[in-house]
Amino acid sequence: MQPIIKPSSELRKNYNSVAEICRANKVPVFLTRNGEGDMVLMDIESFGRREENLATAERLIAAEMARLMGTQGYTVDQFKTNMKQAIKRGANKDV
Repeated sequence: MQPIIKPSSELRKNYNSVAEICRANKVPVFLTRNGEGDMVLMDIESFGRREENLATAERLIAAEMARLMGTQGYTVDQFKTNMKQAIKRGANKDV
């Protein structure tokens, strides 16, 4: 899909029209000022998804960096045991 580019004056003239483009297409609208890129406008749902994806990528990068630096990890069996213990502890807590 081609990026949607609008002059920032369009936002001042008709906010609802630009906002509807964001909501309907689930893509950001790039705003320009004097022919140069200025801002990006996106609907809140798309922004939330983007933030979640970035947070996941950051965690994956941190885990990979730790692996490359030789940080001790867990085997699959150790992970399963730890998860079962955590679940058991959680189930035994008084709510």
